[in-house]
Amino acid sequence: MENHFETGLDNLRQKLLLMASRAETAVNESVQALMQRDHDLAVRVRESDQVIDNFEIEIDEMAIQLLTKAPLATNLRLITVAMKISQNLERIGDEATKIAKRARDLAQEPPVKITLDLPKMATLALAMVKDALDCFVHRDPNAARAIIPRDKEVDALNKQMHQQLTQHMIGEPQSIARCLHWIVAAKSLERIADHAKNIAEEVVYLYEALDIRHPAAKIQTPANPA
Repeated sequence: MENHFETGLDNLRQKLLLMASRAETAVNESVQALMQRDHDLAVRVRESDQVIDNFEIEIDEMAIQLLTKAPLATNLRLITVAMKISQNLERIGDEATKIAKRARDLAQEPPVKITLDLPKMATLALAMVKDALDCFVHRDPNAARAIIPRDKEVDALNKQMHQQLTQHMIGEPQSIARCLHWIVAAKSLERIADHAKNIAEEVVYLYEALDIRHPAAKIQTPANPA
């Protein structure tokens, strides 16, 4: 019975990592479609969003089955955290879909004559996602804590791009609609970094039994992880 339960936990972890890989691919492809003005790729990314949604449904079903076996506290945290991580990955997929929609629309319009370093923002956000999942796999809450402040760099890039685009719209009012598409795409990448931060916080909770999501809300002392 115990071996069967452990196999179920391993399957849950593997399904979560497959979902993460698919979400990462969706973000990379949506940004590629945006930067290369690839209408067909943008359409494919939007159509593939259902794959990520299905992963979330499957992970929830697996988790519920495991919860019925009355696991120990440590396993209970693993199962509930896996569900929360899958929710964040599903939302990352949603943000990729938003970027792809903007890419599809922009591909049919004249390009905006402004240099935007969106790929750098995407690289930073996706690195946060990858590193947070690595911390989950390697049981490393200390490294997970180090990911959280990196969100500020993505926030700063988003703010910088917003300012660039606002100035461009002032100088070229005819570009407003197109610039707004870019603003939405940058905001989606900023939200992806937020979801990576959420995952890192869940990893800390999983391995330290400590909720660090709202440090100002209360004074916390680590609970007994057992």
